[in-house]
Parts: sequence; C-alpha cells; structure tokens
Amino acid sequence: MGLPTSYSQAYGVLGEFFGKIRDAQAPDKFGHQNLKDLGFKSNNHRPFIPLMKSLGFLSSDGSTTQRYHDYRNHSKSREIMGEAIKEAYSDIFLIKSNPTDKDKDLVQGKFKSYHNASENVAKLHANTFYALLDLADLNHNPKPKVVIQEKHEEKQSSAENKHEEVLTPKTITTSRVGLHYNIQIHLPATKDVEVYNAIFKSLKEHLIE
Repeated sequence: MGLPTSYSQAYGVLGEFFGKIRDAQAPDKFGHQNLKDLGFKSNNHRPFIPLMKSLGFLSSDGSTTQRYHDYRNHSKSREIMGEAIKEAYSDIFLIKSNPTDKDKDLVQGKFKSYHNASENVAKLHANTFYALLDLADLNHNPKPKVVIQEKHEEKQSSAENKHEEVLTPKTITTSRVGLHYNIQIHLPATKDVEVYNAIFKSLKEHLIE
C-alpha cells in the first residue's frame, strides 16, 4: 500500500482518541460531528478522519468498517491496530520489521523521500506513525494456534482409530469362545475285566455319542 498521506499535528492525543472510539458505540458513519461529540473540536483533529480511512477503520464514504468494530474489543484492540499500521505503512516495515525509537531518523527520511515532503512535514508523518505504533501489537500471530489445533485433532482422530482397531479383534475372539470339558475317571482297583467293560460301555453311551 505504501505510505499514507494523512498525518496530524495533534498526534499526541491519538492514544486518547482511539481509546474513546474503542469505548463509545460505533456510528454507521464517522464524520466531523462525531469528532466534536468525542471532545476533539480543534481543526488539528480533523486529519484523524482521513487517517482512520488510511488505517481501514473507515471506508471512503466514512462508513465504519469491520476493523473499526473489531477494534472496540479491548482484548484485540492492540492486535487490530498492529494489522492496520502494517498495511497502511507497509513501506516502513519493508526496511524495519519492528521499528523502534532508534529508527526514527530512518523512518522520517523515508517519509521525506516518499512524499517529497519538507523536513517539518516528514517529522509530523513520523510522529503520527510512532503515536499509532504505541497503540499496536506487531508480534501477534494467530496462525500457530490453528496449526496446533489441527495437530491435536489429528492425534485425537488417530487415537480413536487405534481404539477401534483394538476393539475389533476382541469382538471376533469373543464370538469364537467355546466350552471344553476335562473329565477324569478313577477306575476301581479290581481284576474283574467285566467291571471295566461296563464302565467304558456306559461312557460310550452317555458321553461320546
């Protein structure tokens, strides 16, 4: 996207301004009257509106965007601002992925060359950028969470499959269970062969058949 043309001489109150739009109800459209209603009545505050458009908080006609509504979630506001300034000031992040105050001269020089601006205007651009940077979380990245969740689901699915594999042979084994009898016969101590014949004849008739 490059670098936005909007900046504000009132960059020192940008933190207060974005705090108020985060806490107030979002209008359908945001204009100069909304600025006044929030307490920002100076002409120096008027550039806040084109700045919000550059950041994707407002559409070209002033309508509030999904980013504006997402920003109102306190737990996500710094993340949302981080995404917004990375898009709006993409050329800055091409030379410094995580700019700090030590890089201020470099950032100011980039604005000066990009917009062919004077030293004073380039400084206002840089100060506006750093005021927004104070409101942002540049390091938030939700993607690893998605990967971890997918891996967890794969492990769970794998565990379920293993569980099914273990149960299947058990079921088959159970269906094939039979009963086996071990019969022990204690023969009497006798020399009479007829006694033995009678015993084996009875076994044949009652058990073997």
